[in-house]
Amino acid sequence: MSASAKTSSSSASTGHTRIDPTGFVKLGSQLPTLANILAQAVKELGLSLSDEQQRTLLLYLDQLLLWNKAYNLTAITDPEEALIKHVIDCLSIIAHLPTGSLLDIGTGAGLPAVIIAICQPERQCTALDSNQKKIRFIKQISSELGLRNMQPIASRIEAHNASYDVVTSRAFASLIDFVEVAQPRLAEGGYLCAMKGKVPSDEELQALDSDWHIKTIKLTVPRLHDSRHLIEMSDNNI
Repeated sequence: MSASAKTSSSSASTGHTRIDPTGFVKLGSQLPTLANILAQAVKELGLSLSDEQQRTLLLYLDQLLLWNKAYNLTAITDPEEALIKHVIDCLSIIAHLPTGSLLDIGTGAGLPAVIIAICQPERQCTALDSNQKKIRFIKQISSELGLRNMQPIASRIEAHNASYDVVTSRAFASLIDFVEVAQPRLAEGGYLCAMKGKVPSDEELQALDSDWHIKTIKLTVPRLHDSRHLIEMSDNNI
């Protein structure tokens, strides 16, 4: 990755926002449109992100698409679709996350870990995945974007021993499977936060109900019409 991908001050007008085009490789002529889509989504989600943070999110998207083939990061190759289904999708959980240190299990290309780290520089984020290539990508992009609060780790969750205030995942199809592997990494009084499409089945929720206080948060993702939910769980015994 080029060192030119590092963030710098805004200088070129792109309609509603001002994004310096220096360092962008894949977004090219689409940058003004994408910058405006992102700015509108940030406004709709009620987030307070600076121009610099929004530029950093777009730089992450640019590098994600640039290095996609080498690292096998995403099946989505269209910049606008990737912005909506990856970046803005992850932005939709920011306002709902409990405070504290965060572990993202099965992070892949760093979703949502990198997005959270950019938006919340005060939060220590750990991105965990057993795929060495994807973690290598996160290490490189975190360095280039200056994400000092990001710790990428290549490991299976069963071999990771630290504990965290919040454990997230976007990768698990089964809520029960997520709870099984995430619970041992949860600090006392912490929260499990699973990103889901549809609401988990009654059978899944009933299987967990006795041990967990479960809160289902319906998410509205700008420009995305698919169903999205955040399932927040805390230990009933605390």
